[in-house]
Amino acid sequence: MHQFIDRRSNPKGKSHGNRQRFLRRARENIKERVDRSVRDKSIQDGDGVPADGEKVTIPSKGLKEPRFFHGSKGGNRQYVLPGNKDFVVGDTIPKPQGGAGQGGKQASEEGDGEDEFSFTLTRDEYLEILFDGLELPDLVEKSMVETETIGTRRAGLTTAGTPNNLNLVRTMRNSLGRRIALRRPSAQEEAELEAKVAELEALDKRTKKQEEQLEELRKKLDLLHRKRKVVGYIDPLDLRYDTFVPEKIRNSRAVVFCLMDVSGSMQEREKDLGKRFFLLLHLFLSRCYEHTELVFIRHTHHAQEVDEETFFYARETGGTIVSTALDKMKEVIDERYPPDEWNIYGAQASDGENFGNDSARCRDLLLNDLLPVCQYYAYMEIVEESAETLLSNPEEGEDLWQNYRQVKEQAPHFEMQRVSHPAHIYPIFREFFLPRVKGGQNA
Repeated sequence: MHQFIDRRSNPKGKSHGNRQRFLRRARENIKERVDRSVRDKSIQDGDGVPADGEKVTIPSKGLKEPRFFHGSKGGNRQYVLPGNKDFVVGDTIPKPQGGAGQGGKQASEEGDGEDEFSFTLTRDEYLEILFDGLELPDLVEKSMVETETIGTRRAGLTTAGTPNNLNLVRTMRNSLGRRIALRRPSAQEEAELEAKVAELEALDKRTKKQEEQLEELRKKLDLLHRKRKVVGYIDPLDLRYDTFVPEKIRNSRAVVFCLMDVSGSMQEREKDLGKRFFLLLHLFLSRCYEHTELVFIRHTHHAQEVDEETFFYARETGGTIVSTALDKMKEVIDERYPPDEWNIYGAQASDGENFGNDSARCRDLLLNDLLPVCQYYAYMEIVEESAETLLSNPEEGEDLWQNYRQVKEQAPHFEMQRVSHPAHIYPIFREFFLPRVKGGQNA
């Protein structure tokens, strides 16, 4: 095992070790505020993160990097002070009493009287912190499906090409090397020689020695002009062009199926919680795949594929038959998303109510038809805010929950959780996508 020791000298009054601890502490504060901003975000925020970034505010307490300095209180010191009417040389000044509070600081929610520090994270920085520590589930050891497209890549330099592919850096480097090797006179040398010739020619009377010197300078100047013409500044031999060759580019593709119960029992609160979960799922998978598509399926006693606006805001009445949504998902997969070309993810939100014996059919559809072609399937059951018993005891629940528990026991890439408040969404989302070890348990 390699060990690396940083032997760089520390800056004055600072420590590299302290600086690293400071950066880790600041990142923890940023992570906490990012998590909180996701929990409090409104469903009207579009895709969840503005294109120009997200403003994050963290307490200023502890942001200053630790360092040693001389304290202003305590100890015996000697000062040189300007003279005044109250003190003369040799007088002692009493020490200030300790414990005096420092005023003038604004109140904050932390209760420590410190100001807060605000800054803006870019979209990529925000999402990187938001999904830090999460990974794509691949519990069934299914290879990542990729598609191939033809692109280009750089393949070195060539002496022939089009002007738009001209490599200026290499061309000028070749030109400079050739001019140095052939000793091409510079413009400065030419200007200095012309100035000397002009100075001698301006004399009214020249001595014989000056005439000889002038003749010699004219010959040198003529030779210099001819050499600069022969050895050009840029020669066709200097030109270098970038060359590109075609190559196959692998592009990962994923489709996310969003299934939601929109019967009369699903009110605005339940739909709001469902959208928050689907929003996080879409953001996360969009960072993992270059191409991500969303399919929205809503159901009552029948299911239909709709657009996003209809999925979240259109009103619907009727009974609840969950298997219709699973049948619709299977139908869309068969028609448009072959499993050998797409990574398929399913996310379902429901209040847990279902008609008659339909829950057993949902279990069979998942085990036999959908989970064999899915990379991952997440079920989120939305319960009442007062249902503390259901949140704390996963063994209790309606018929749909009990049948889905049987699915979870047989399929490691199936997960299920309960929520009752917006603050629960992000924690259970992290539970869904935490790194897992063999056996399907969180690492």
